[in-house]
Amino acid sequence: MRNIATLTLALAAALAANSAFADQPKAPVTPGALAQATSIDTVLAGDWRSDKNKARDKYRHPKETLAFFGVAPNQSVIELYPGGGWYTEILAPYLKEHGHYVAAIIKPDKPGGEEALNKTGIKAKLAADPARYSAAQVVEFVPKTAVLGPPGSADVVLTFRNVHNMTDDGVAEPIFKAMFAVLKPGGTLGVVDHRAKAGTTLEQDKESGYLPVDAVVKLATDAGFKLEAQSEINANPKDTKDYPKGVWTLPPVLTLKDVDREKYIAIGESDRMTLKFVKPKK
Repeated sequence: MRNIATLTLALAAALAANSAFADQPKAPVTPGALAQATSIDTVLAGDWRSDKNKARDKYRHPKETLAFFGVAPNQSVIELYPGGGWYTEILAPYLKEHGHYVAAIIKPDKPGGEEALNKTGIKAKLAADPARYSAAQVVEFVPKTAVLGPPGSADVVLTFRNVHNMTDDGVAEPIFKAMFAVLKPGGTLGVVDHRAKAGTTLEQDKESGYLPVDAVVKLATDAGFKLEAQSEINANPKDTKDYPKGVWTLPPVLTLKDVDREKYIAIGESDRMTLKFVKPKK
């Protein structure tokens, strides 16, 4: 009896651990239900999004970007490094009824550090609006040994303007491998990041915030992905990529504050690559 009880407890614990990462919809979603799902236009117009965040839609093109990545309301979607939750405000409500949204954040290694503040911030954001975010989850991971969920459990993994952080910190390879592992065969990895000048290297662009496209493609393909498509949705030809404080010279950060402020506002947000990778089915 003791062995049976022990086995039962172990099985229950394993199931609980598994569901803590990325729960799947509990029943098949019918075409009729999908037809009634909250539209992306409704979400983008939502009054829970601040005017400041909505103003960035013209630079970040969320509707077109998510359509390019093939994000649908019945999918399980993991977003890495959600930061202040700009895309959380869109994805979590969009996926709430029929899909699943997971915010994957770095596990803090000390109180009061950037990772701890990010954790507190995203959890507070989700807790403050249960009508929109009650179904969303937060997963913590250690970059060098990253595990984002059970293998083959996610339909889509997204990361917006974060691969430069991974490369600067020397943890891009294990994170790309973790993204590959958590995706279902045929699943999509969507990457948007600041695009460096053609012909530059990672070393030349280090700490500028910009990344060579070929370096990102290599990270993904080395992890097992296939590059399926590239888009110019988030391109900005006005971005000259030669600023005193790197990409953070531009909006929305405007690190130089009032120095040439109007010049940088006129340029707008950075020129960005938009890359769609697929995990092969075999």
